[in-house]
Amino acid sequence: MDVKLPNLGEGADSGTVVNLLVKAGDTITAGQGLLELESEKAVATIPAPAGGVVGQIFVKLGDKVSVGQRLISLADTAAAPAAAPAPAAAKPAAAAPIAAHPIADLPPAQPGVEPTASPSIRRIARELGIDLTQVRASERGGRIVMSDVRAYIAQLQHLAAAPKAAPAAAVAEKPAVESVDFSKWGEISKKPMSMLRKVIARRMTENWNAIPHVTQFDEADITALLELRKKFAPAYEAKGTRLTLTSFALKAVAATLKKHPIFNSSLDEVANEIVLKEYVHLGLAVDTDAGLIVPVLRDADKKSLLELSKDIEELAKKARDRKVSADELKGGTFTISNQGGIGGAHFTPIVNKPEVAILGLGKGALKAVVREKQIVQRMMLPLAISYDHRVIDGGAAARFTVDLLAAFESFKEADVTL
Repeated sequence: MDVKLPNLGEGADSGTVVNLLVKAGDTITAGQGLLELESEKAVATIPAPAGGVVGQIFVKLGDKVSVGQRLISLADTAAAPAAAPAPAAAKPAAAAPIAAHPIADLPPAQPGVEPTASPSIRRIARELGIDLTQVRASERGGRIVMSDVRAYIAQLQHLAAAPKAAPAAAVAEKPAVESVDFSKWGEISKKPMSMLRKVIARRMTENWNAIPHVTQFDEADITALLELRKKFAPAYEAKGTRLTLTSFALKAVAATLKKHPIFNSSLDEVANEIVLKEYVHLGLAVDTDAGLIVPVLRDADKKSLLELSKDIEELAKKARDRKVSADELKGGTFTISNQGGIGGAHFTPIVNKPEVAILGLGKGALKAVVREKQIVQRMMLPLAISYDHRVIDGGAAARFTVDLLAAFESFKEADVTL
């Protein structure tokens, strides 16, 4: 049998081969990993659907493969007995009526991918002028059977009988992208965009174009917070984790989101409804060699600083090793991007759709500020909150910011003590 790339999940139809886990001649079992595929922002292992001996491998490292494309050929471990001769074809009965919409729930066809079908199905397709790459397969392994051909014919009949839609209104065309020869002005070098970088570029463009952004800036006095961190850091290290500013940030954001649920919502553009979420799942932007990855930390509002600290380390490591799963990248309600460990102050983070807000943290800096009519030295943390102005107004953003500052500045020993 030919093993083909299965459905990769919502919104994903292709990936890049980053690791081959088997070679020709290997005996494998059902569920054993065949290869690792980089899809969207995750690296997933593609398992074998059945056991057997690996024959030919049709892909190599760096290949981009699509759902339905052949990966390997797989032979049974035991020699299969010779097939019995096929019985003589009986006189065909009258054709059964064809359903109006028989293929609605079948997996999509894969144009351009060589389909799997018996010689008799191929002969019928040739006689009827049917392109089998357009037919949706219902059998395991993407095999096309007679019912699939009937369903395809029924769909063609249905489309032919449907009234023609009125021509759509003219849409302004996007200007064509021009290629510039930069080598005319000096030496250059080139490197291809990775799949992850392409995903980031596409999503950032979509988010920026779809959401009217506004960014609110302020600074939090974290002098007392850092003193607490310094005092209790050894106790957290004894528990196997690090107490960081990000741990406090997650705790402060989760508490503020409970007071301002509109920041923990999403806009359903189809139903024209604002969806308020009772859960708080915080996305944490992680800077990796391959690009920005945002794993999601679940139920941040229900966890202690110790639990948050452990989750941060675990998710960050998985993200940097590209071992974070697709599910761990979904379901976020609000995102935090902390650049403090790198440097810089205020910046304008882009909202991660379908969320409606994101918090950007810069590097804390010692500043002279006025406290009780006295100029004192305090450690000030730059905050930048970008939000979707379709959902959140400026007044709501200002109130959220005030409460977030208070959350950063009001940590007590009882909040940190183990």
